[in-house]
Amino acid sequence: MTFMKQLFIGLISATLMIGTMSSTAIAFEPDKPIEFIIMAGKGGGADKMARLMQAIVEKENLSNRPLFPTNKSGGSGAEALIAAKNANDPDHTLMVTLNSFFTTPLRQPGLRIDNSTFAPIGRMAEDTFLLWVHKDSGVTTFAEYLTKAKADGNKWVMGGTGRAGEDNIITNFLNNEFGLSMKYIPYQGGGEVAKQVAGKQLNSSVNNPSEALGFYESGDLVPLVAFTDERLPLFPNVPTLKELGNDFSYFMQRAVVGAPGMSDDALAYYTDLFTKVYQSSDWQDYKNKQSLMGEFMTGDELRIYWDAQNSRHSVILKASGDIK
Repeated sequence: MTFMKQLFIGLISATLMIGTMSSTAIAFEPDKPIEFIIMAGKGGGADKMARLMQAIVEKENLSNRPLFPTNKSGGSGAEALIAAKNANDPDHTLMVTLNSFFTTPLRQPGLRIDNSTFAPIGRMAEDTFLLWVHKDSGVTTFAEYLTKAKADGNKWVMGGTGRAGEDNIITNFLNNEFGLSMKYIPYQGGGEVAKQVAGKQLNSSVNNPSEALGFYESGDLVPLVAFTDERLPLFPNVPTLKELGNDFSYFMQRAVVGAPGMSDDALAYYTDLFTKVYQSSDWQDYKNKQSLMGEFMTGDELRIYWDAQNSRHSVILKASGDIK
């Protein structure tokens, strides 16, 4: 081989190596623990979901740095939204969301939170709602529930997570649609709400399946109706409200978002990470066992979904008088 040919091959190899090094340098990988903010208290559906995802990431060795969950439930999610918005390092800050991702910015414009500025990493599922009472309530059907709640007026107490959030929205709907005057008491997490119904401190709740499942399996809590389009496989004998003649269903976003200002490379990294989490057998088993619905959604598709949810919740909150 001639000297010039060797030189030419050497230059080509060096160029390819530099290109590979540059590509590696540009690609993002976290270089410290990742803050994993949860918009609710411990024991609720969002908390259980976040800690399962953390465990899947560790079990499958999907990230070179761990997720570090922190519960920020104050102000119906306002605490979490502010923490993410003001993150010192957006590329290492994630948040697990509820529908307070939509309702809290609408209710509290002074926060100056624009949820469209968050990075659309992935909607992992849509959670479902059922109406729950204690087994000793004497109520076994939705019709009996309406009769009892109407007779008790504001002495009938419904518990839920946060104010003007998902549980409050369903409670307002039931009050308005069926002429009830139930009192609503907010808690910081769905796990505590289910516990209070099981302890007979509350008359009812609209807990997600994952939050009430333990008390259901022990026989303490009884589901009366599902706020879904079709019956849930986990509760085949529980009718939907639509079956009972009212065209109403309601779901909760279970998504992972990145802090405003997250770089495109970091967004790509986390989108790939949570795509793998979603595809894992552990996540799919959890979805099935907890009656979670919906497919993985990311990027522009997720932003379009957010726009639709912003509009729907604006209408809901205006109808209930929570916003003008």
